[in-house]
Amino acid sequence: MNENINIVTVIQARVGSSRLPNKIFLPLAGKPLLYRMYERVKLSDTSGTIVIAAPDDPSDDIIAQFCDEINIPVFRGSTNDLLERHYKAGLKFNADAIVKIPSDCPLIDPLVITKVINYYKNNTNKFDYVSNLHPPSYPDGNDVEVISMNALKEAYNNAKKIFEREHTTPYIWENPDLFRIGNIKWETGFDFSMTHRWTIDYYEDYLFIKEVYDNLYNKKPDFGIDDILMLLSEKPGLSKINEAYLGVNWYRHHLNELKTITPEQTKFEKVQ
Repeated sequence: MNENINIVTVIQARVGSSRLPNKIFLPLAGKPLLYRMYERVKLSDTSGTIVIAAPDDPSDDIIAQFCDEINIPVFRGSTNDLLERHYKAGLKFNADAIVKIPSDCPLIDPLVITKVINYYKNNTNKFDYVSNLHPPSYPDGNDVEVISMNALKEAYNNAKKIFEREHTTPYIWENPDLFRIGNIKWETGFDFSMTHRWTIDYYEDYLFIKEVYDNLYNKKPDFGIDDILMLLSEKPGLSKINEAYLGVNWYRHHLNELKTITPEQTKFEKVQ
């Protein structure tokens, strides 16, 4: 394993979500969601320097103030160009590789983070990009992407489409002839990516995630996928809270442009 790689994990965060504004400050087990997000990423001993990457818009000053209060490094960058925000954060913190984890994954399993990062570190001579979501298999909300700074620089310099810059990494995984791409599949052999929604975009998602925290956090703060699945087997009604949004992701708006995504990998909302 290459232990000399400077890993910088970037948690992208903003307050201006159109579907659920200020979701990063909604409470989970007595703390803001963003804090719980940081806490879970920190539970992985491979995450390196953890940085909250927020927009430089004045409306997001509250994120920087929050991070300063609890001594979490913060980087301010472009509001809509997430590719630029990640690349420049990597430059500021002298990263060799960036780990991209969105702030809407407060149920992410720290062991999954460790697994993906270690796979990258064990194979730096083979891959420029490693993730567990292209194609996905883990429950939605366990998203981990590791990108070498060289690959991120090339994407930063050459990605032209709006969605490529807004979502940071599509230029990389849409160009397998330019980048060496690796993927981690869930070791169970199952694919829960479209059937288990553990991410937050809608208020129903928050209600579901809050129930998970209320049931598990005080007993086991480092709860993981197996603990959540056990809870859902004991209380199957919890899964119904946000089931209308199962499989809903940003791909649905770009199926005509994405070469490596199929219609089976996304859905539209059942309710409006």
